[in-house]
Amino acid sequence: MVKDPVCGMEIEDKDAVASHSYEGRTYYFCSRACEEQFLEKPEFYVAKSAKPVGSLTTGYNPDLPGPVHAEMPITGLTCPTCVVTIEKSLQAVPGVQQAMVNFANQTAFVTYDPDVANLENLTGAIKDAGYWVGSAKTRLGIVDLHCASCVTRIEEALKGTHGVLDASVNVGTQEAYIEYLPAVTKLADLQAAIESVGYQTRPAPSEELADKEAEAREQEYRSLFNRFLFAAVIAVPVVATAYPQFVPILRDLPMGALRLIWGVMGLLTLPVLLWSGSGFFRGAWAAFKHRAADMNTLIAVGTAAAWLYSSMAVLAPGIFPKGTAEPFYDVVAVVIALVVLGQALELRAKGRTSEAIKKLMGLQAKTARVMRNGQEIDIPVEEVLVGDIVLVRPGEKVPVDGVITEGSSAVDESMVTGESIPVEKGVGDEVIGATINKTGSFRFRATKVGKDTALAQIVKMVQEAQGSKAPIARLADQVSGYFVPTVMILAVLTFVIWFDFGPQPALIYALVASVTVLIIACPCALGLATPMSLMVGIGKGAENGILIRGGEALQAAQALDAIVLDKTGTITKGKPELTDVIARSDQGELLRLAASVEKASEHPLAAAIVEGAKAQGLDLPDPQDFQAVPGYGVMATVEGQRVLLGNRRLMAREGVDIAPLLTQTEVLEAEGKTVMFVATADGDRPSAAGLIAVADTVKEDSAKAIAALKRLGLEVVMITGDNRRTAEAIARQVGVERVLAEVLPEDKAQNVRLLQVEGKKVGMVGDGINDAPALAQADVGFAIGTGTDIAIEASDITLIRGSLLGVATAIEVSKATMSNIKQNLFGALIYNILGVPVAAGVLYPFFGVLLSPIIAGAAMAFSSVTVVTNANRLRGFKPAV
Repeated sequence: MVKDPVCGMEIEDKDAVASHSYEGRTYYFCSRACEEQFLEKPEFYVAKSAKPVGSLTTGYNPDLPGPVHAEMPITGLTCPTCVVTIEKSLQAVPGVQQAMVNFANQTAFVTYDPDVANLENLTGAIKDAGYWVGSAKTRLGIVDLHCASCVTRIEEALKGTHGVLDASVNVGTQEAYIEYLPAVTKLADLQAAIESVGYQTRPAPSEELADKEAEAREQEYRSLFNRFLFAAVIAVPVVATAYPQFVPILRDLPMGALRLIWGVMGLLTLPVLLWSGSGFFRGAWAAFKHRAADMNTLIAVGTAAAWLYSSMAVLAPGIFPKGTAEPFYDVVAVVIALVVLGQALELRAKGRTSEAIKKLMGLQAKTARVMRNGQEIDIPVEEVLVGDIVLVRPGEKVPVDGVITEGSSAVDESMVTGESIPVEKGVGDEVIGATINKTGSFRFRATKVGKDTALAQIVKMVQEAQGSKAPIARLADQVSGYFVPTVMILAVLTFVIWFDFGPQPALIYALVASVTVLIIACPCALGLATPMSLMVGIGKGAENGILIRGGEALQAAQALDAIVLDKTGTITKGKPELTDVIARSDQGELLRLAASVEKASEHPLAAAIVEGAKAQGLDLPDPQDFQAVPGYGVMATVEGQRVLLGNRRLMAREGVDIAPLLTQTEVLEAEGKTVMFVATADGDRPSAAGLIAVADTVKEDSAKAIAALKRLGLEVVMITGDNRRTAEAIARQVGVERVLAEVLPEDKAQNVRLLQVEGKKVGMVGDGINDAPALAQADVGFAIGTGTDIAIEASDITLIRGSLLGVATAIEVSKATMSNIKQNLFGALIYNILGVPVAAGVLYPFFGVLLSPIIAGAAMAFSSVTVVTNANRLRGFKPAV
């Protein structure tokens, strides 16, 4: 055997289409295409042919000019054709000078101009071609991430780190989700990038850290609430002394006494400023060190300005214009109290939005009963090994994934698949960890443990999806990036305008208005609008057995106009079943004879007949003289009787008259069923005994699901490689009007593309294997998965339960979530668009209304709480189907 240096395929040298000598060595080629590529650049393929699989290197040096050379490991390469597809996709990226893919090494070698292209572009091109780069993903927790305007700075720092393909920061979870090339970038580089903009990292919550993370969140809540209580208690006397005209005991005091009392209030508010409000000043200082500003800056500047002005007014009233030497300590105490209270309530509400993840983590069994050295022992579930025999009794949780080896039972899989009816399980059936055994006892062999179990994979996918961003979030990110600097500029302008053109005392009016502008502005509400709703929406999907890969898929699903359904395994069960037995005499005897013959056959239809006979309790003797006739059928002797089973051609060849059966045959074939004729003979001449029909039957809920999709306003299209008559028969059963039949697997993507050319947003539903190109081409790909096969890379949304009802539910979740996001964004934008001008005093010339900083602080504090509370309304979502 020799290896093609271009595609890596192993071939016999005598089977090579061409060979060439280069530097004293002969190279053999499996195709003319490989030969041509080799002749274009032989030194490239000779040099790369010995590289180890899976390595990724890059020649990037930001200090040196010139092209970058990158080697990128690729997964999903199955044939030499893939090589050409990926190379064309890479070569189409602007800035790519050369792209070569080695099939044997599963590696792409790319030379590109770093000023035009980057690793993210190259990775995207490979993904667009239907393949994946060997990248890694990680989550990093971020300490004290409260402000949405901080998100942009952290994301930019991460994306600016070489080797990072993508980075998304979620203010709701306080985590960064990063995809990177581990051969180029290390975890320490990512942590350094975050710390370079003034934030500290922490481990992201995992199943093991879930309880500690919840405890830390509770401690933070208590700390914030204690700070609020302290500020609120101090605020009571401070507010009372700020308005002596309303307090009888203070009303008649001389100004000197009042100033002494105000001085005491100033001292009381100092710990409020420095302890209750310490988080604002720490955040503002961290942002200032990196030449940035955020929500903390607004609160810190506003309250500090009010306290300093008040202290100067008390200590040196003579330096102020007449009537302006009044303190505003009440603003300091009340604003800090209200904002800290808002943060505490927001933190408590955020904890509820991640409830779906907590529920999933809580499903895991704590212990498992396994057989070790012939004895039953209970061990922690973390100690279960692949291959262990695990015992499960009625009412117990299945600890890990596996295959039943002994016993049977009904298993409740609702917590994983969303299916409410327990599923009957027997020997050879798969069981999923975290599901509940209802009735019988059984033993199973562990096949997946730890992070490889279905539950662990579901948790991981949901966590990654909750950390993603919907395209609609880009608007909020862009606005947040400019928000705080704009508000600070507006506060300065407000001060200047009021000081120059406002009524007397102009200084007081100018200070009050500018501080109010600083305090009322709330970038947090804007930043929380999208991630909080996404967290809840994606979590609700997981609760219903739907794994949504990210915010982009969630947003795209609600805009779909058409949905393309693959027939086999999606609308139908994907497995032939015995449907009809029509005999000229005894049906049971006919089926027994036919199934006995088929026992010796390996054809899929034969298995359906044998299973159907066994289900009826028929005894099947072993056939004698079995003979398979390709393209015709099978023949054998059963209990001394000759039996023929096959199509029309077999009957014609053997001289069997099937005319009496043709009417019934046409009816069955019109229903999309495969008909096989049965003939028997005791002597030399066989005669027609009847017929048997087999079909890939429709799933019980397919018609209901398709009706639900139509109610959602989608055009439903069925696509299949079957003949048109069979396809239309299935379509009639489920209520589909548009059928694309006799479509080859490689042409499914083209058919999806043609629907998109019609101006439609198209979703594709398939099994995620032979439908992968079509799933990737569609605006949203829905993969029909199983409880233990959920990581279907080509899809955007995976349905754990093999039911089409999940597609309708996924679209409902998408519509509900996007509606909630739009409500949040509208509320946050309107609040700031109206609140900031009112705080600046635009209503004063017309109505004499000037907003108090205290009211502004209350509004600012509860705007974020309102957004989070609205997002939590999604927790009550119930699918209509």
